[in-house]
Amino acid sequence: MNSAWLETITEWIGTHPIAAGALIFLIAFCDALVIVGIVVPALPLLFAAGALIGLGHVNGPYALVCAAAGAFAGDGLSYWFGRHLGPQRLRAHWPFLRYPQWLDRGETMFRRHGVKSILIARFVGAVRPFVPAIAGMLHMPVKRYAIPSAFAALLWAGLFLAPGWVLGASYDAVAAVADRLALALGGLAVAVALVWAIVLYSWRWFAQNADVSLARLLAWTRRHPKLGRYARALVDPNRPESASLAMLAVSLLAISWGCFALLATLLASGGPLAIDHHINAVMYGLRNPLADGLMAGLASLGDMQVLGSAAAVALAYLLWRRRWMAAAHWLAALVFGLALTALLEAVIDMPRPPTAPAGFGFPSVTVTMTTIVFGFFAVLIARELPGRKRVWPYLLAGVITAVVAFARLYLGAHWFSDLVGSALFGLVWLLILGIAYRSHVARSFWMRPLAAVFYITFIAAGLWHAPGAADRLLPLFEPAAPTTYVERGSWWRDGWTNLPAQRNENDPRRRWPLDVQVAGSLAPLQAALEAAGWQVQPQADWAATLNLLDDDTPIGEQVVLPATLDAHAESLLMLHPGRIPHERYALRLWSAPVLLEDGAPLWLGTTQTLHLAKPLGAAVLWLPRPHDGEAHALVTAALEGFDMQEGLHPNNGVNVLRVRTGP
Repeated sequence: MNSAWLETITEWIGTHPIAAGALIFLIAFCDALVIVGIVVPALPLLFAAGALIGLGHVNGPYALVCAAAGAFAGDGLSYWFGRHLGPQRLRAHWPFLRYPQWLDRGETMFRRHGVKSILIARFVGAVRPFVPAIAGMLHMPVKRYAIPSAFAALLWAGLFLAPGWVLGASYDAVAAVADRLALALGGLAVAVALVWAIVLYSWRWFAQNADVSLARLLAWTRRHPKLGRYARALVDPNRPESASLAMLAVSLLAISWGCFALLATLLASGGPLAIDHHINAVMYGLRNPLADGLMAGLASLGDMQVLGSAAAVALAYLLWRRRWMAAAHWLAALVFGLALTALLEAVIDMPRPPTAPAGFGFPSVTVTMTTIVFGFFAVLIARELPGRKRVWPYLLAGVITAVVAFARLYLGAHWFSDLVGSALFGLVWLLILGIAYRSHVARSFWMRPLAAVFYITFIAAGLWHAPGAADRLLPLFEPAAPTTYVERGSWWRDGWTNLPAQRNENDPRRRWPLDVQVAGSLAPLQAALEAAGWQVQPQADWAATLNLLDDDTPIGEQVVLPATLDAHAESLLMLHPGRIPHERYALRLWSAPVLLEDGAPLWLGTTQTLHLAKPLGAAVLWLPRPHDGEAHALVTAALEGFDMQEGLHPNNGVNVLRVRTGP
C-alpha cells in the first residue's frame, strides 16, 4: 500500500475528495450496467476504495452513499433498457443473440424468486448485470422494483467496501510489526485463489463445450482415417466415458505443449529465467520468523511420509475391494512417476537458487509427486460423484499442490520455473495414466470410503509429520552468513558509518533507525541489561501470537511480535517497563551484514518506545513510536561499564551507540 504509484493516487484523492466519490460512483454504476458489468472488476476496485477509507483518505459515509447511488443508478438504467427493448428485441441484440444463456440464467432466477431475485442477483456476479434488465423486460412495476433495488444497492455497497475498509483501518498498526507476515500469507492466498480459479473455470469450460469438442473430434477422425483410428479409440460416441476421455486428451495435448515449451526455454537460456531471479528476491524479502515455521510445515506436506501414507492406505483399500485395474494404475502412477522424475532430475543440470542446499533441483520431486498423487486420485474418484461435484477432487488437488509449491518457493528451495515445470510434468504423467485407466475401466465403485480414508490419512499424517519436519527443514534455509570482513580498529574509528543507518523497508514508517552497534558476544551485554531491569523475550511463536486475541491475558504478558533485518530474525529482543502503563521500551539486535576480521560477530540494533494499540478492538499489539531517544538513553545508562562511544550517523543524523563486549 506504500508504493510510489499508490502514494500518488492517495495524495490526489486527499486533495480531490469530491472527485474520489465520483470515481466510486462510476465504478459501481458501470458494474451494474447490463453487458458492461461483465467486464468491470468492481470487487478489487471497491476493495481498494475501502482501503483508502480505512486509511483516512476518503470519508466513509460519503463513499458508501456514492457506491450505493452508483449501483442503484446502473440498475435503473439496465431496468429501463430491458423495459424499452422488450423480450424479442433484447434477445435479438448482441451479445444476447450469440450468448442467449446469459439472459436465460437471469430469467430463470427471476421467475423462480421474483422480487427476491433483485437482492440475490446483487451478490451473484454471473447474473448481476442482467436481472434488472430482465425485470424491465418482463414489465415489473417501477415501484415494486425500485425499493428492493435501492436496499440491495446499499447493502452491496457496504459489504463490498467493508473488507478493504477493515484492512485499511488496521493496516498501519499491523504493518508496523507484521508486514512481511501479512504479505507472505497474502501471497499464499493469491496463489491458492489463482489455482482454484484456473481449475474451476477450466472444468466449467470443458463441461459446457464437451459435446461440441467431441463432435469436432469425431468429424476430424472421419477426415483423417489413418490418424483418426487412434482418436476413435477414445471418443466412441456410444461410450459414456467419451466426453471425459476427450477432456483428458485435450488437456494432455495442451499441458504437454506447455511442459516442453518451458523445458526448451530453460535449456535454451542455460539456466533460470529473469522472472525466477525476481521472484526469488521478492520471496527472500518476505522472510519472517512466524511465516518461516508455517511455510516449512506446509512444504513438508509433500514429503514421502505424508504422501506415502495416504497413497498406501488408498492402495490397500483398492486391493481389499479387489479393484485390480485401479490398484495397478495407482501403483504405476506412483512408481513410474517417481522414477521418471528422478531420471529427469539426473539428466537436466539446472543451477539451484542461492538459498537452496543440495538435493533441491529441477524438477521438484515433492511438487511433482503431490501433483501426481492428488491428481490421479481425482481421476479415480471424480466420475463417481454427481454432476458439478466432480470438480471438487480436482480443486483439492490444485489447492494442495499450490500450497506445497508456494511454501517451497517462499523458502527458496526452487526457482519458480522449477515448480511450474514440476507441476506440468506431473500433470502430463497423470493424464496419460488417467486416459489409460478411463479407457479400460468402465465399472463404477463406491468411492466415498476410499475418499474418506485417503484424505483423513493425509490430514493425520500431515499433522503428525509437519512440526518435526519444519524444525529439520528451517536450518537448511537460514539466510546466508556474511562474507565481508572489517578490521576491529577500523570499525571502531569510522567503519561503523559504513553500516546501515536504518532498516531497508519500502515504507518510511518502518525504516527504524539502527542506533546501536555491538562488537563481540551478546552474553555480557544481556547480563548487564538484565541487572538494570531489562528482560529477554523469546521469539514469539504462533501460540503466543494468537494469544494477542485474548483480552483476558494481562497486558504485561502479551508478546512483542518479531521483526527482521534483511531476512534475518532478531538474535536478541529485550524489554523494559515504560514510565506509564501501556508503554514499554525495547532493544532489538540482529546480526550485521559484516563480521570483524578476527571472526567475532558484529550486531546492529534499534531502541524503541512501544505503545499499546488495539486495531479494530480485535487484538493487542505493541507498536513502536517515532524514535524519541528514551529507550536509547536507558540502554546507554545500563551499559556504562562497557567500552563504548557515541556518534551521529552521517546518513540520517541519529546518535549511534557503539559497544565492545570483549577484547
